[in-house]
Amino acid sequence: MPTVEELYRNYGILADATEQVGQHKDAYQVILDGVKGGTKEKRLAAQFIPKFFKHFPELADSAINAQLDLCEDEDVSIRRQAIKELPQFATGENLPRVADILTQLLQTDDSAEFNLVNNALLSIFKMDAKGTLGGLFSQILQGEDIVRERAIKFLSTKLKTLPDEVLTKEVEELILTESKKVLEDVTGEEFVLFMKILSGLKSLQTVSGRQQLVELVAEQADLEQTFNPADPDCVDRLLQCTRQAVPLFSKNVHSTRFVTYFCEHVLPNLSSLTTPVEGLDIQLEVLKLLAEMSSFCGDMEKLETNLKKLFDKLLEYMPLPPEEAENGENAGNEEPKLQFSYVECLLYSFHQLGRKLPDFLTAKLNAEKLKDFKIRLQYFARGLQVYIRQLRLALQGKTGEALKTEENKIKVVALKITNNINVLIKDLFHIPPSYKSTVTLSWKPVQKAEMGQKRTNEDTTSGSPPKKAAAGPKRDARQIYNPPSGKYSSNLGNFNYERRGLQGK
Repeated sequence: MPTVEELYRNYGILADATEQVGQHKDAYQVILDGVKGGTKEKRLAAQFIPKFFKHFPELADSAINAQLDLCEDEDVSIRRQAIKELPQFATGENLPRVADILTQLLQTDDSAEFNLVNNALLSIFKMDAKGTLGGLFSQILQGEDIVRERAIKFLSTKLKTLPDEVLTKEVEELILTESKKVLEDVTGEEFVLFMKILSGLKSLQTVSGRQQLVELVAEQADLEQTFNPADPDCVDRLLQCTRQAVPLFSKNVHSTRFVTYFCEHVLPNLSSLTTPVEGLDIQLEVLKLLAEMSSFCGDMEKLETNLKKLFDKLLEYMPLPPEEAENGENAGNEEPKLQFSYVECLLYSFHQLGRKLPDFLTAKLNAEKLKDFKIRLQYFARGLQVYIRQLRLALQGKTGEALKTEENKIKVVALKITNNINVLIKDLFHIPPSYKSTVTLSWKPVQKAEMGQKRTNEDTTSGSPPKKAAAGPKRDARQIYNPPSGKYSSNLGNFNYERRGLQGK
């Protein structure tokens, strides 16, 4: 094993040789042998090996292996030095191998070391993006779980920091191609991260690009398969995928396929849905997603059938007034509870689809059914007005900090819900029923239209879905969508009123 002095002497030979450095193979071999020495010798070897690497192509494998040994040394300072120098080995056909090595090194628990690996990966990304992606995706597809997880997170956080000259159209096409391979077997959390990666690619932000992403999500959601409401995995997968699809929909990228699936398969089974996420009001979650998607439907073959299913489900939450006894009191023990959160979603969805078939209530239903519906609307509207007055009275005079208490936040949202329902009910009381009003769903931010903006329904269709989404289930023996557990399950956040379905009298 060479000593520190021998390492310096052979370094001098190579440094002084200038253009003839390649003729001193023996001197370079001495430096390679430095990895077998003590701490000082290893530190020097970590610096000297990469410096002259390019001059000895016949020793490339030995040099990379020697540096890799140093990257795995017990001494953290040696590891850090060796990792820092790794990008110097990323030349030509060696680059994918270096990328592969660096990706494996992402599993380190040392924060400084982890940052060095990230920086090294970014530096070789700028040298050769396609070669670096080869190493990253190789580990995502075949590596250990911890390496796979961190490689995916690296892509989801770092790609957006790279300049356009690095992320060319050709590079983005490679990312899409490789991502599709990974998406054949992912957990819910991994799927969300890959949608974040793909949605950020410039080439997929066009109408055709978003359409590609919607088709990819639909495939992942398994919309061709029979829906099983009693299977938590099946329900969770559908919700995970639909959440990713919603931001992609627009007037040119339609939600029709998803809306049809929800109306045909999910709504009829709403009460029997199961979820692995503790505390989640799964019925409300489904209805909110349906409401968000209903604004973006295109031509729908089964429009009348879907409207019928929506109408039937809406009637379940719009009760008839209780019968009165002879003394004028209610014959029943108590009035039915009005579930405002559910009705907002269903009424909004019905209102959106009803625009496409405006004679549904008048021409497709017999007079008796329409009369029944009007009675239910009228009864619901009366209860609604009482609740709106109570909410306004409770919030009267409150501003600033007073409105930021949890109780008042809930009341503010409740007022949005009830006002929305009120607007939609008024539309349906028109003769014939009207579908012209626009409302902003209670859980979405109001966005004021800019001066000169011509989109009259901006508030209805703009905004983002709730920021807090359920993190996916953990990957286990390559099984897709196992029930989520532990810290991931608790990430699915909803306001308190959403868990209860915001009921009123």
